[in-house]
Formats: sequence, structure tokens, C-alpha cells
Amino acid sequence: MTGRRDGLTPRGRRARRRAGRVLAGLALLTALLMLLAGRIPNRVGNPGSLVQTFLPWSGAAVLVLGGLALLRRSRPGLVAVLVPALVWGLFYAGTLRDRAAAGGAGALTVVTHNVDDENPDPAGTARALAATGAQLIALEELVEPAAGRYAEALAGAYPYHEVRGTVGLWSTYPLTDTRAVPIMEWTRALRTTAQTPQGPLTVYVAHLPSVRVRPGSGFDTARRNAAAGRLAEAVRGGPAGRTLLMGDLNSTTGDRAVAPLMSQFRSAHDAAGAGFGFSWPAAFPVARIDQVLVRDLTPLSAWTLPATPSDHLPVAARLRP
Repeated sequence: MTGRRDGLTPRGRRARRRAGRVLAGLALLTALLMLLAGRIPNRVGNPGSLVQTFLPWSGAAVLVLGGLALLRRSRPGLVAVLVPALVWGLFYAGTLRDRAAAGGAGALTVVTHNVDDENPDPAGTARALAATGAQLIALEELVEPAAGRYAEALAGAYPYHEVRGTVGLWSTYPLTDTRAVPIMEWTRALRTTAQTPQGPLTVYVAHLPSVRVRPGSGFDTARRNAAAGRLAEAVRGGPAGRTLLMGDLNSTTGDRAVAPLMSQFRSAHDAAGAGFGFSWPAAFPVARIDQVLVRDLTPLSAWTLPATPSDHLPVAARLRP
């Protein structure tokens, strides 16, 4: 007999205490990681950017630690798990609610989609995007002969379109002063002006380079960061006033490595979306790297669209001009 109602032997109680200490340590470490994510250096392997990209998933770690603490019946572990749970709630509780604004008469609906250069059904993808009724549709990863199929499928509803390199914009409004924006060796960004009923709207469509996690070098973001810096300079030197940036930026809005670009805009999803709005990969989205960013426009709502044959989900937003 142990003389204790828990029925554990002395060795079992020691094991429970050790498990409780380990769980408590991991819980406090998780809380520190969330609180200090912005200060993790990016000098070697960009761990700061990696943590900031996937920081919302720290909530999954909190759930796992809480479950283990319950399984081990560890009171210290359960108490310690409350710390990262509160931190996560402080950061993200507001993200879980629907932030859409009321109204919207005369609102502008926009869609952006990395259609995937291996998309087997360009026409079907184009029809699905057009069915949203958006006035502006930005597409990335346009390659021939698929680019011609997108243009053909969208021609009826979108009489105006511009393509530069592998990015394009389809519009119900006239487009003027279109030019390529040099952000890398080949053209993956454009700037144009949509002549909306509320006046000219500067529109950028961009596809920043992909990032990779590589053995030995960590989170490889150098090419993306350089392209984001060039795009930031182009926007800074471009027209003032109402501006819209859409595209696959291969970055979340929270990654400080692309702050020179993100700081010039407001995220439509952060302002008026519901939930995290993860867009990639389409089969099981873990990050929102497809963005609708605005300046001098008011986001009313933002959402992801149903999957197409692409590896990205389309994202949409309604904006008050």
C-alpha cells in the first residue's frame, strides 16, 4: 500500500513531478518564444523570420502541452500552460472573430490568385474567379500557353487586362500607364492605374521569390527580401494616394524582414477578415502569404475562396474606395 489516494508508488510520484517540471519549462519557453519573436536575430538561418511566419501555430503547442499536463495529472504543468495560453490569447484572440464592416454600397471587390504554372485547368480556374463578381483580378505564375487561356476565359467579363512577365491584372475598368516593376532578374511585378468611378487607383501586382528551408542554411529568404526591398522602393517613389498591392508575396505580414514593404500598407485581412486566412498550401493551409494590401482605402471584408487546381487558395477583399 502507498498510503496515498493517487495510488502511485514513490517512484511514480517522482516521475510525475519530473514530468510536471518538464512541461512547465516547455510551457514557459513557448510563452517566451511568442513574446520575444520580434527580437530573435536573423543573422544566421533567419530563425526570427521563420518563427514569425508560423507564430500563430504556437497555439497548437499550447494545446499539446495542456493535453500532456492533463494526461500526466500535473498541476504545475497545467498552471504553467496558462501562461502561453494567455499570451496567445492576447496576440490572436481578436483574429478569431469576424472583423468585417457593415455597409459597402459601391464597394470594390478584388481577387488575387497564384494560379500555379502547372494548373491543369486554366479556363475553369478563370471562371471560378470571375464568378466572384470582382472588378479587379490579379493573377501570378502566368506562363504560356496557359496565360492565353486565362485571357480568353476572362475576356467577356473583363474587357481590360495587362500582363507583364508572369503577372497580370484583369479589370472591368480601363487600365492606363502600365509598366513592369523591376524587382528581380525577370518580370514578376507590374504597376498600373485603374480608372475607377471614384477616380484613379494605383494597382501593383507582384510575385516575390519563394523561400526555402535548407539544411545548413536554415530559412533562406535572401532573394525574397531583396525583391521586397526593391518593390518597397518602387512603391515609395510611385504615385501617392489610393494604392492597392495584390499578389503572392511569399511572406506573412508579421515577418519583420519585409517590413519596409508591409509598413507602407494596411492588410485587408488583418483589418476586416475572419480568422487567420491561411492561403498556402491549398491542401492544408499553414500561412497567409497571398496578400491584399491597401493604402488610403478602407477594407470592409476579406476571405479565402474555394480551392482551384492551384497549390494556393485565391484570396479576396471588399474595399471602400
